[in-house]
Amino acid sequence: MSSEAVTEKSTNKNSGELPLLVVVLGPTASGKTGLAVRLAEKFGGEVISCDSVAVYRKLEIGTAKPSREERARVPHHLIDVVHPDQPYTAGDYARAARVALADISARGRIPIVAGGTGLYLRALLEGLFPIGQGQELSLSDKPRAGLRARLRNRESQRGAEYMHRLLQKLDAAAAQRIHPNDVPKVVRAIEVCVLAGKPMTEAWTTGRDALQGYRVVKIGLAPEREHLYARINQRAAEMFAAGLVDETRGLVAKYGAKCRPLDSLGYREAQAVLRGEITETVAIPVAAQGHRNYAKRQGTWFRREPGVNWLAGFGDEVTTQAEEVVAAAS
Repeated sequence: MSSEAVTEKSTNKNSGELPLLVVVLGPTASGKTGLAVRLAEKFGGEVISCDSVAVYRKLEIGTAKPSREERARVPHHLIDVVHPDQPYTAGDYARAARVALADISARGRIPIVAGGTGLYLRALLEGLFPIGQGQELSLSDKPRAGLRARLRNRESQRGAEYMHRLLQKLDAAAAQRIHPNDVPKVVRAIEVCVLAGKPMTEAWTTGRDALQGYRVVKIGLAPEREHLYARINQRAAEMFAAGLVDETRGLVAKYGAKCRPLDSLGYREAQAVLRGEITETVAIPVAAQGHRNYAKRQGTWFRREPGVNWLAGFGDEVTTQAEEVVAAAS
């Protein structure tokens, strides 16, 4: 780079260049949180979680939330924000995360978004689409409760396979991406198709409220699959060894077995143990398989994310490269 270019770049930074926003994304167990904490310490940042299960209080062991030590090292946001029996949407997350972004940046610190929930990240960065009459499906949070109730009632009567076939008729592309057993996402996708009056994947391309006012730098973690799966297997075993079944027992007693977060990976298998359907010995590899499948879906989702600086390794292996990426943008 010429001296003139260096001078121009420096002048731009000193004359009101947009604040920096760092995003650390990747599959489950790839070390996103650890890397985000290290980047926050080095560059004066704060971490914003982007995890659809970590938002719930009382769910600790099965969520892989940042440890108390990590939370003590740097401030964390959007962890433990609602009770398990409270609804929480991608729109709720986007609104809260944008408030956190503005607050962190206003204090002269760098917001670092870290997590693997692709829909939450999309809602934050790109916004969610309108559904007619000026209403935004998630950012304005105006879902039609009656429609959702009818869809859930239909699922209870006809089953998950029927609902997935219905989604295939409405939006074949969405049905291909959503597993038939992931009933909440199937129901949500059908709801979107009905409210938008078009396939969800088509509606995604129109009229979203994209995040403005930040220079976004995305860092993606891409460890070798065999090693990632080994870590996932180890994490599943550690969760059960740490008392996941007992934690789930307490949550079921307080919130009920049908509480939506308790159908997430890990808790779903722990509930099967409590019902006597499988033993804990069987539940561990079943949970691990579920997390491996989830990691594969995350990889598919994030590969479509534009502008990602992909680093080949776990978070604790690529710290130097990640620091270089952030330093170059700072």
